[in-house]
Amino acid sequence: MLNCLAIDDEPLALELLEDNISKVSFLKLVASCNNPIEAMKILQEEKVDLIFLDIQMPGLTGLEFIKSVTQKPMFIFITAYEKYALQGYDLDVVDYLVKPVSLERFIKACNKAWELHQLKTKKETGITEPHPYFFINADYSMVKVVFADIMWIEGLKDYLKIHLKSSTKPLVARITMKALEDQLPSSMFLRIQKSFIVSKEYITSVRKNSVFINEIEIPVGDNYKDAIANLVGKY
Repeated sequence: MLNCLAIDDEPLALELLEDNISKVSFLKLVASCNNPIEAMKILQEEKVDLIFLDIQMPGLTGLEFIKSVTQKPMFIFITAYEKYALQGYDLDVVDYLVKPVSLERFIKACNKAWELHQLKTKKETGITEPHPYFFINADYSMVKVVFADIMWIEGLKDYLKIHLKSSTKPLVARITMKALEDQLPSSMFLRIQKSFIVSKEYITSVRKNSVFINEIEIPVGDNYKDAIANLVGKY
């Protein structure tokens, strides 16, 4: 679990940020405030792992606030201005989001922060918390999807069908194939063409130009044949 702090001087933006945070399973909102001065007091009293931060704020900007913090948590900028992106990355922020931010993009930034937290935990203790799932916006809800339950994923223009072992009906989600692929562990999944990602666990057989998951035949794209060859040990 990541303890997080939200900072934005615009009430509506802060409310939206709080709502997005509530939809991410591994985030716990410690506090929200409308200026960095108030945030400094909170940092003295609470353990904070991640701060969502606006840049243009009265009194102290987000950039100045980061520089003033001695024991630095992770930071994600959420701002209306693209021009500060380079300065933000120079300060080692996890991500730089430009308003308006879609929930899909927000979750991707949060996943990046979670992975960095996992790496830091592993480095310090050698122990990491299991996180074998992710949440995706589907069927008008944030649906929990376990990696081990995914058999294959099919791309259909602006939508994806996620075929699950636990359900005869695929999960339909409005997300790009690339955005979803970034969330999948490469040790478990393989892209076999532009419109298909398959679980290595559920592949039952392989032919020259096809992969089979039980009786389902999925064609392999020309640009992905080497990946299949490596999988079955043919070099």
